[in-house]
Amino acid sequence: MNANYVNPSDSHLTTQILRHIPSKLALVIASAMAISACQQSDSVSDDTSGDVSDVTSEQASSNESSSEKSQALSSEHAKNIETLAGVPMQQLVSFDPQEIKQGGDSGISISSAESYSKPSSNLAASRKGSFFIGNAFFKQPWVVAPASTDSRDGLGALFNVAACQSCHVKDGRGHAPMTADDDADSLLIRLSMPATTDEQRQQLQDSLIEKVAHPMYGGQLQDRGIQGVPAEARIAVQWTDKPVTFADGYVETLRAPTFNLTKPGYGAFDDDMMVSPRVALPMIGLGLLEQIPDDDIKKQASDSSNGDISGKFNWVMDLQTGKRALGRFGWKAGQTKLITQNQSAFNEDMGLTSNIRPNESCMPTQTACLNAATGADEQGNGKSPVEVNDEVAKFVEFYTRNLAVPHRRNADDKLVLAGKKRFYDMGCQSCHTPRYQLPKTDDDHLEQHGQVIYPYTDLLLHDMGDDLADRTIAGKLPPKDAQVEFLANSYEWRTPALWGVGLAQTVDPQATFLHDGRARTLMEAVLWHGGEAEKQKQQVLKLDKQGRAELNAFLKSL
Repeated sequence: MNANYVNPSDSHLTTQILRHIPSKLALVIASAMAISACQQSDSVSDDTSGDVSDVTSEQASSNESSSEKSQALSSEHAKNIETLAGVPMQQLVSFDPQEIKQGGDSGISISSAESYSKPSSNLAASRKGSFFIGNAFFKQPWVVAPASTDSRDGLGALFNVAACQSCHVKDGRGHAPMTADDDADSLLIRLSMPATTDEQRQQLQDSLIEKVAHPMYGGQLQDRGIQGVPAEARIAVQWTDKPVTFADGYVETLRAPTFNLTKPGYGAFDDDMMVSPRVALPMIGLGLLEQIPDDDIKKQASDSSNGDISGKFNWVMDLQTGKRALGRFGWKAGQTKLITQNQSAFNEDMGLTSNIRPNESCMPTQTACLNAATGADEQGNGKSPVEVNDEVAKFVEFYTRNLAVPHRRNADDKLVLAGKKRFYDMGCQSCHTPRYQLPKTDDDHLEQHGQVIYPYTDLLLHDMGDDLADRTIAGKLPPKDAQVEFLANSYEWRTPALWGVGLAQTVDPQATFLHDGRARTLMEAVLWHGGEAEKQKQQVLKLDKQGRAELNAFLKSL
């Protein structure tokens, strides 16, 4: 079933929902649902062959000796992984039928362009209406105020895109511009300044502020503006080839980006302004990641001074509660839960206000932005007028919580299993923690309760080395004690979940990998690893043709 299709049997549910929300909003929802219901369903592929190398495990044998393999995990780290998984390491390394359902009972068996856009398979019929309404608001563009569609107006005045779907194409990941002339629709630039006072440094240390924002450009660059409001700048990228040679002589050509900000709209940039390009992350499984207990994430953190794998969790300010909380979403783990992640994206990416982010995304010096018309509607109950009211925010949160993780393909294939063993032998599970058992909680997250999931992430920050570090606009590497997003520095990135990664380019052929979209293939992404993962990368570089085919087959099966 297409994610945009509403079963006629569920129509009464939608009617019931509409009765309890403001009439203007109800009209927008009804219209959106009608459009959505009329869309034709895409065919669902039953093909489970996967996109792997045609090199089979019988064609060649690895000439790698056991002495060349990465040293095994420390006993403490291995025990941690086993405790979280609830099964021994040997079971994780071998074929595990349960792992086919990466997202547990909420997952789906689909390997098509719609693989990221389906609701949780265990979503009750009585709850599907909320999912499809959230989908409509996620997909439909917002418009400039004032407009007749006054439940979807208020775009900007400064913004990056007009719809969530513009960044998350088919609910998938974004990509970097290929040329200097391409629009950066699914890539944005985060900004920060170095702390210059003791007060700023203390606020950062205590997670009271996310960052020191630029006085004219804020904490995120908006490369578009409505009529009469100058955009902040244009994002341009230049690519430089970087060949990398494997031990057997095979050359993989990486591409290194240089991001430039041109046509500044509000004055010159400071040379020490930090520039952090970020492509959109895939939307699948977010509700499951939200349910991993804080303690399970914290217990994986370690402080290693000998160059081995370490990890730290980010303490962030929860904008909803005003208290410090564990960060788990975003490239720097700067958001603690989906509701704040969503409303921050509405605010910073589209210039939309909400109860959690009630202020326009304008800096004090941007008078045209501040004076632009808003689409804020009165809410009553003493709440300030906002453009994304609580009803819309709840629908979008429900939608983003329940986008299903596709099942693995070819999990029992010999080539895939050989690649899986290499993944574990090299210690990749040090950061990409394979399995969690989610608790049953007393909240409304019914579809996620008690699921056994295989996300392959520890949700921690790791130092990925100089090559992947954010730089100043002048191209300089910052000191490692300079915080750019709560406790995270420029070198640190949250471990991305690997589930569904093998279908990323099936969902969107333009999709790329890593935080700035520099990697066009999964192997390129692996070869950019540095810092804490330098040892693992060096092991990968020792792989022959067979070994590379095996590792790629495993990653493509996820």
